[in-house]
Amino acid sequence: MRHNRSIKSLGRKSGHRKAMLANMASSLILHKRIETTLEKAKVLRVYVEPLITKSKEDTTHSRRIVFSYLKQKEAVAELFRVVAPKIADRPGGYTRIIKNGFRLGDGANMAYIELVDFNKAVLEADAPAKESVKKPSTRRSRSRKSAETTTEKVVDKSAEVSAEEAEVKAPKATKPATKKTAPKAASKVAPKAAPKSTGKVAAKAPVKKVSAPRKTGNA
Repeated sequence: MRHNRSIKSLGRKSGHRKAMLANMASSLILHKRIETTLEKAKVLRVYVEPLITKSKEDTTHSRRIVFSYLKQKEAVAELFRVVAPKIADRPGGYTRIIKNGFRLGDGANMAYIELVDFNKAVLEADAPAKESVKKPSTRRSRSRKSAETTTEKVVDKSAEVSAEEAEVKAPKATKPATKKTAPKAASKVAPKAAPKSTGKVAAKAPVKKVSAPRKTGNA
C-alpha cells in the first residue's frame, strides 16, 4: 500500500527515474516543448520548475546545483542565458501541460509540456485580447451629465455630417448647367470669324463686252 508516499515511481527504480527526468528536463529546456505521457509530464513539472527558479540567480553555486540535476552543459547554458532572462518577472508556473489524446499502442494518455514564455502562438493570441478588454462601467460611475454630453456630441456630429453632404451634393447639380448654357450664349453673340487670307491672288472673273447697237440709214 502507498500510504504517505507522495513520489510517483513511474514503474522505475530511483536511479532510472532520476536519469529519465534529467534527460526530459534537458530536452524541455533545449526544445521548449516535448511530448510525453500525462503522468510523466506532471512529475517533470515538479522536477524542472525549481531548477528554473534557481536560474534566476546567475552564480557559480546555482549553476553547479542545476548541473548536478541536469547533467548536460548545453542545457545549463541554455537555461541561464536564454530561459532565465525571459522568465525573470514570472513568480512561478513556468510550464504548461496540454493534453493530446491517447496513444494508439497501449492507450496511454498523452500530453505536451512546454515553457509558457516561449509559445509564440499563445502570446500573439493573448496580446490583442488584453488590449481590447475594457474595465466594466458601473451604474454609479455613469452620471446624467455624461449621458447628456454624449447625446449632444452625437447630435452635433450628425448635423455636421448632414451639412457636409449638402455641400458635396450642391456643386454636382450646378456644374452641368453652366457647362450646357455657356456654349449656346457664345454661339449667339460672337460673330463669325473672317476667313483667313492664304496669300494667293484670287482669279478674276472675265468681263463681258457690251456692243453698241448698229445705226441704220432710215433713222
